Amino acid sequence: MMKTSQISASATGNEVPDDDVVLSVRDITVAFGDNVVLDKLSLDVRRGEILGFVGASGSGKSVLLRTVLGLTKKRSGTIKLFGIDVDKATDTENLLIDMRLGVLFQHGALFSALTVKENIQIPMREYLDLPKPLMNELAMLKIELVGLRPDAADKFPSELSGGMIKRAALARALALDPDIVFLDEPTSGLDPIGAAEFDELVAKLRDTMGLTVYMVTHDLDSLFSVCDRVAVLGKKRVLVEGTIEEMLASEEPWVKSYFRGKRARQLDLAVRA
Repeated sequence: MMKTSQISASATGNEVPDDDVVLSVRDITVAFGDNVVLDKLSLDVRRGEILGFVGASGSGKSVLLRTVLGLTKKRSGTIKLFGIDVDKATDTENLLIDMRLGVLFQHGALFSALTVKENIQIPMREYLDLPKPLMNELAMLKIELVGLRPDAADKFPSELSGGMIKRAALARALALDPDIVFLDEPTSGLDPIGAAEFDELVAKLRDTMGLTVYMVTHDLDSLFSVCDRVAVLGKKRVLVEGTIEEMLASEEPWVKSYFRGKRARQLDLAVRA
């Protein structure tokens, strides 16, 4: 696993080189009417890392993800992707940014009327002008990359298991060979073995493709096994961020309860061993 012993600039005030920061969020405020969900939140995601983003239910994890992706409007603040302020980007720059992002939505969000191969080809059709044989070949490569059998290509989502749906959705997220992938609860609904296998796949893809991974999750196993750093959302901002070891040492009440509670005890012992 990549070594990331330093806490990010947003937590310490130390500068991180611009080319090492893929996503920079500064002073983001998001509100729905009078309900402020995020209040001047700041966060950096570094090139090549797997960042786990956690928080209590309803704390705003998915809101931040959707805001970064431009699906939810922010009230104030700055979002930079690959060093470009998305609010000031030209149409061409925004197009190129979009092509460098991959997204796995919670529950996969595959189109039920399309086969796995057709789902994977959606980003190709939207952003590229490729002949169908080449798209078919590329889709099959992505299917192999995520560990699906070739015969999964012509199956519909209703014919897939939960684990296969996650892998197919990941293949679609990787369709354009992105630089950063956003994973929203990727192991939710999977059994422990399936979840562990998916975590291993994500780590392998990061290492082989040089991906940066932003993972919204509540899965302690994922946080302990594959995440280089963890950011904790609470009180409408990032409360704490750092390595698992730093999470275990934190005295922030929610962080302490989450990472040192009964459910985390076995993982805690494994890390300290």
